[in-house]
Amino acid sequence: MRVPMLDLIRQYESIRGEIDAAIRDVVESGRFILGPFVEAFEEKAAAYCGVKHAIGVASGTDALLLSLRALEIGPGDRVILPSFTFFATAGVVHNLGATPVFCDIDPKTFNLDCDHVRELLRDPELASSARAIIPVHLYGQMADMDEVQQIAEEHGLAIVEDAAQAIGAEYRGRRAGSIGDLGCFSFYPTKNLGAYGDAGMITTNNDDLAERAKLLRVHGARPKYYHRMVGINSRLDAIQAAILSVKLGHLDDWSAARARIADRYDELLSDVEEIVTPLRASDRTHIFHQYTIRVSGGMRDSLREQLGSHEIGTMIYYPLPLHLQECFAHLGHRKGDLSCSEAASSEVVSLPIFPELKEDELEFVVQTVREQKGSGVG
Repeated sequence: MRVPMLDLIRQYESIRGEIDAAIRDVVESGRFILGPFVEAFEEKAAAYCGVKHAIGVASGTDALLLSLRALEIGPGDRVILPSFTFFATAGVVHNLGATPVFCDIDPKTFNLDCDHVRELLRDPELASSARAIIPVHLYGQMADMDEVQQIAEEHGLAIVEDAAQAIGAEYRGRRAGSIGDLGCFSFYPTKNLGAYGDAGMITTNNDDLAERAKLLRVHGARPKYYHRMVGINSRLDAIQAAILSVKLGHLDDWSAARARIADRYDELLSDVEEIVTPLRASDRTHIFHQYTIRVSGGMRDSLREQLGSHEIGTMIYYPLPLHLQECFAHLGHRKGDLSCSEAASSEVVSLPIFPELKEDELEFVVQTVREQKGSGVG
């Protein structure tokens, strides 16, 4: 039996008629960039996320970049963010001429450690130059946003939620992207809400920030050819917006299916001593963009090899924390600086999870985990 990490063809087959009709509508309209299909999706997405404004952009990376641009962050500024995350979170900070300040993570939720952020901000130089904090809602569970907000208020920081993996997740009844000054989403095809190419979105309740983001995505022009600021080309394609509108109507059902699969994994892996299954914080909902376990005792890689030999897909998100990446060596970090991030990078592995995953496939994954020989797992 082959069990893929993700199977987008199964998803397409389940909604083929809706998707094909949506694409045909766009093609027949001749409106391919921004326009009514993008506006319709933005309206639906804003309502879904519980915000005033949703601004479609070309990618999740651009969502982060334009959000920081809207906040006028640039050279001399510092932005606090977790080291254990996808590269774009820090890359956009660097590309604006600002400096990423890496914090450690909570080893149970994989989200940023607010106590460590407070410790960092005891440095007067950092406290005076820090402009923003980016909590990353990793794997589909939100960071402790009450704590993040308290830190931000105490130090005058803007909050940019990196919700690339967390659309629909909730923290105390509020959805991802609705709490910070700005929220950033990715619709990369593998996301829970995925386009058929690159796409992203910015959310905000701030009218001024929404206006700046809308201008920045079209070279700062309004009306066309009259430029109020220097922006970039980061427009959401109408075909992607139409596809996303269709998929958004199914998202809650897909999230519920993911949660059921996660429950089943939890049940079947609960007695494997070497494995720690994902923690679900009591005040949050987890949408399980990934089902990520920790494998102790240096056995992660051998377990992954075992699964791969049985054609079971796995991924490591992420094998090297950002503070140890070669491109950030100039910041002076050394191994041991952020111990929880470093430990996670050597222990995590994500197992197959997608709404169409079958029970016998899931059981085969668990059976193969248990049959791992020579590593102590099982």
